[in-house]
Amino acid sequence: MSIADVLLRVGRLDTSEAALQFAAAGVPVFPCEPQGKRPLTGAGFLDATRDLEQVSAWWRRSPHANIGMPTGRTSGIDVVDVDVKADGTGFPMLHLAVDQGLLDGELARVRTPSGGLHIYFPAAGPQRCWQAARSHIDFRGEGGYVVVPPSSALTSGGTKSYSPFSLSSSEARSIDAAALRDFLDPRPIRDARAQTDSMNGEVLSRWVSRLREGERNHGLFWAACRLSEAGVIADAIVEVLGPAAARIGLEANEIERTIYSACRHTHAGRATTGGTTVNGAPPGRQLSSATRSLP
Repeated sequence: MSIADVLLRVGRLDTSEAALQFAAAGVPVFPCEPQGKRPLTGAGFLDATRDLEQVSAWWRRSPHANIGMPTGRTSGIDVVDVDVKADGTGFPMLHLAVDQGLLDGELARVRTPSGGLHIYFPAAGPQRCWQAARSHIDFRGEGGYVVVPPSSALTSGGTKSYSPFSLSSSEARSIDAAALRDFLDPRPIRDARAQTDSMNGEVLSRWVSRLREGERNHGLFWAACRLSEAGVIADAIVEVLGPAAARIGLEANEIERTIYSACRHTHAGRATTGGTTVNGAPPGRQLSSATRSLP
């Protein structure tokens, strides 16, 4: 029985019965505090087991305990965790990552009590946990765990459960967590690792908007070079990347200076002084052909 099969079964069970279903299917589990995430065992997720007697004993002691599942090789499951918080949501970046083909091969999606998602993938090799805080997306692999259905949590809207949201009928395959992290949390000083064949102005603008102090000028320069190489004129690049660069704290004159420098650097910029166009199109229209990979 696969974890997808278990997810189909557990929706109407209590957590004690569901814990046994996971363990019987070969998925190790451990108890967490009722309506919470804190482990109730001394070693936390390291205590996770498939032993039915041990699982039964844990839930006899704490019949309302939530169910924790270690991620990574122990369970054979990696999880992409999409958060919904007061300061933002991970869904915009999730949609971009899906568009870039970085989340193909999922097993299932579980709706979390906050309204977020846990996206399950088969684990293949050790991939460590990481957080992309600005994107509101985390990865749970080696050294991590998640709470699984039908566990629950107390939210501002009352008690809500972790619940299966969708099961994939496509072929499941492991996720490249490093490529996903490079896309969500870019570092211009890193070697290129995330590859894409559909880069455009909107994606680059979002990428620039996530640059941090110490990366901003370098990152803006790099993004402007990609658009300039694709034939976009300097004024159009300012129009597309300028607002994102301003949001991360760059001054208007600094933004223009960096972009015009990038255009000169690539020998493709045609800086305008009176509204000159590229191939007869107005500024801001020459974006669809930009095809490059993020650093």
